[in-house]
Amino acid sequence: MKYLYLHGLGQKPDSWDRVIKETKVSGSSASLSLAEMLEGKAATYRELYTAFSEECNKENDEIVLCGLSLGAVLALNYAIDHPDKVKALVLIAAQYKMPEKLLKFQNMLFRFMPNATFKQFGFKKADVISLCGTMAELDFRDSLCKVSCPVLIVCGEKDNTNKKSSKELVSYLGNSCYRELLKTGHEANIEAPEGLAAVLQRFYDNVE
Repeated sequence: MKYLYLHGLGQKPDSWDRVIKETKVSGSSASLSLAEMLEGKAATYRELYTAFSEECNKENDEIVLCGLSLGAVLALNYAIDHPDKVKALVLIAAQYKMPEKLLKFQNMLFRFMPNATFKQFGFKKADVISLCGTMAELDFRDSLCKVSCPVLIVCGEKDNTNKKSSKELVSYLGNSCYRELLKTGHEANIEAPEGLAAVLQRFYDNVE
């Protein structure tokens, strides 16, 4: 079994290093780079998802997907499209219907941020704005019934932007459970790696 980790926008693959170090699994683990997936491609969600799907399809064994924020959106999308391939799913700070107004506000803020802020994560400023703009119409509500694997939904106690949708996901996904990380904000893998790892470990043990 292969465990694949997907970081959020504004993070890098090493954002998962401490979490992966703290978990013990029978298979191998890898943290994927969103920037590398988009290299040489148009900065759209469809291009990113296609590149991610190709990475998953390379794996011969069943996979466990663990994603945060944008990473969670990609993981959920793949589990919908390939229910026979995904053994289990972890969605952290997840949205199943994109908050269009929030994305527009976020993109407005991005326009005033310096280019250097984006370069440290491997993205160009224009690409981040473009990518977020193409996500506004994503809505998985009618397809969530296709997810058949066990799902762990996690959100930080202080992540008010994503807590409501994370809790709602439990009602859409039959084989799912919700866990909240106390005193934690949006970037749970960075803010509370040990606490997140402990929650993941209990879930992984049941999956294996």
